[in-house]
Amino acid sequence: MRVGLLTGGGDCPGLNAVIRAVVVTGVRRYGHQHVGLLGGWRGLLERRSRPLTPRDTAGILARGGTILGSSRTNPFKDGGGARAAESAAAMGLDAIVAIGGEDTLGAARRLHDEFDLPVVGVPKTIDNDLAATDYTFGFWTAVQIASDAIDRLKTTAESHDRAIVVEVMGRHAGWIALTAGLAGGADAILIPEVPTSLERVGAFIEERRLRGRHFSLIVASEGVQLEGDEVDDAERDDFGHVSLADIAVGERLSAGLRARLDVDVRAVVLGHVQRGGTPVAFDRVLATRCGVRAAELVAEGGFGRMAALRGDAVVDVPLTEAVAELKVVPPELYQQAAVFFG
Repeated sequence: MRVGLLTGGGDCPGLNAVIRAVVVTGVRRYGHQHVGLLGGWRGLLERRSRPLTPRDTAGILARGGTILGSSRTNPFKDGGGARAAESAAAMGLDAIVAIGGEDTLGAARRLHDEFDLPVVGVPKTIDNDLAATDYTFGFWTAVQIASDAIDRLKTTAESHDRAIVVEVMGRHAGWIALTAGLAGGADAILIPEVPTSLERVGAFIEERRLRGRHFSLIVASEGVQLEGDEVDDAERDDFGHVSLADIAVGERLSAGLRARLDVDVRAVVLGHVQRGGTPVAFDRVLATRCGVRAAELVAEGGFGRMAALRGDAVVDVPLTEAVAELKVVPPELYQQAAVFFG
């Protein structure tokens, strides 16, 4: 079989480990040939590829980013779905392994359902917001990076009697903020699932200072909702998502709090540092296991399905189930964390 691999959406620690696992497993177990589609779905539409062999993937297990490049190209924009299917046939692809998040896998599901494209999915998102899998690789690396930053920022906040807002990634789900905030002992955690306001956050800071604690460390997801704060739509990508860099919730929070309080409030935006660099051991192993299962699904003809972590087992689930809904932080889990605020 001739198998195409692509990585779509934002880069993520562990992508190269998946590529390596698919290629090595496919070659050594099944005698498959592999090509990398360059730049996500755009590589398929433009028929841009490179060969992939075990030698090509040697030494990439611990490397961050993706050797195939990535983009947020939507293959269905401007009628591209039929063109994607035509390109797959023209390139002689018997299967495609799509490694990505909600948008990439949603496109894979549609291409499979509407054009009978032989697609296998591997879930990827540092936000950990994909349904049907317990964890996605890259998440724990992002949490570790954010936790380390929180540890460092808390000491400088205490030294200078400051309030520091740490903005972490998380458009619709607050898993990174919640987990890193708990690990770092944050004084408050703001997530998209629980709307808040500048007044509420300001009251928390003032109450804390009245108790004699003159510093605060607040962790906020980039997609947190501020009540009464209307933000005009900014630039959107091919999937219709507003650029969160233009919204800048950390800066808006710190500026709004400075205007309300006699407190030195600073914002630190961790941004893409959470995506970059070497994946932690857990993410390397999970990514490898997902890649092996993807290669097995290709050999079995298990198209329209996705590798998923359930407990300690890597299984496979329908792509339809994987993209049916986002996995958000449940209220009871947030309440467990809230007991430590203040």
